Amino acid sequence: MKEVAIRTEYIPLGQFLKLSDCISTGGQAKFFLQENKITINGETDNRRGRKLYVGDRVEVEGFGIFTVTGS
Repeated sequence: MKEVAIRTEYIPLGQFLKLSDCISTGGQAKFFLQENKITINGETDNRRGRKLYVGDRVEVEGFGIFTVTGS
């Protein structure tokens, strides 16, 4: 399980995908979410603006499992 540290209260899913190196630019998020399965805390979600908080567990099909941590 990989950790992604944030310094704010939350991070939108689109930005999270960039920080976790699943995508290289924020502009790719919309298309990435249409084509890949994302599970957040056991629930499938593809909203690019979905807020992720410290402690959330994100599974990105083909990329692995990530945990949001604070810094």
